[in-house]
Amino acid sequence: MATAATASATRFAAAGAAHGFRWRTSPLTHRAFFPKRRVAAPLRSRLHILAPAALQKPDVQIKEAGQPETLDYRAFFLDVSGKRISPWHDVPLHLGDGVFNFIVEIPKDTSAKMEVATDEPYTPIKQDTKKGKLRYYPYNINWNYGLLPQTWEDPSFANSEVEGAFGDNDPVDVVEIGETQAKMGDILKVKPLAALAMIDEGELDWKIVAISLDDPRALLVNDVNDVEKHFPGTLMAIRDWFRDYKIPDGKPANKFGLGNKAANKDYALKVITETNESWAKLVKRSIPAGELSLV
Repeated sequence: MATAATASATRFAAAGAAHGFRWRTSPLTHRAFFPKRRVAAPLRSRLHILAPAALQKPDVQIKEAGQPETLDYRAFFLDVSGKRISPWHDVPLHLGDGVFNFIVEIPKDTSAKMEVATDEPYTPIKQDTKKGKLRYYPYNINWNYGLLPQTWEDPSFANSEVEGAFGDNDPVDVVEIGETQAKMGDILKVKPLAALAMIDEGELDWKIVAISLDDPRALLVNDVNDVEKHFPGTLMAIRDWFRDYKIPDGKPANKFGLGNKAANKDYALKVITETNESWAKLVKRSIPAGELSLV
């Protein structure tokens, strides 16, 4: 675990200290996510440059290939030298003091189902597909949604605390409850507050509820009870949204373990630690990777 995670963390920490930058993408909105077609230069030639940030973040750029709302669209991550890197494997997880990097895949109030392509080299962000068609949620998601880098839900591990469900073979998901709509590809500093154990067609799909340190209410919330106090109804709304979002497509509602309730911060940190350890075994090839890309 230490070899893979520490190497990438050291590289990004050095770059961040030297440049003090973060990378940003341009706004992409479909129905609130993708813009209307533009007669502009092809995205394959467009490079988004870093902008200064008050909080230290990895020194990363993003280069888009293909056009939005197409099967060919990809958003690749580049380091300061212009070399492709993986947002899943190369962006460090830990920032210290219970703070973690969070990569935004789907901005709040949007519906295009964007995700890191875990089976493609350098794991770029793309739009998910089903039966060859682009996927959209039936309604907008109300929070910034994405992943914790350097985590993995092991599909060979049965969690005895959550009905013996096996991991879903993906990085751990994050639901960020701050008031600002992030951009796809933003890397935010977040602190975990709670965890929901969603069971999707028999697979365990953790949802870590977190808040960006940039949010004006971040200092007020440090655990699950603070969320109920300062963001009343939010935990129930998150659970209900993820429980029901597949119903319009004719699928059954998702279930939740742990008594159908959100676990506290300590439990969320336990989930993050365990899935980070699973990721470390994966990249060391102690566990078969299958079709996953380790580049």
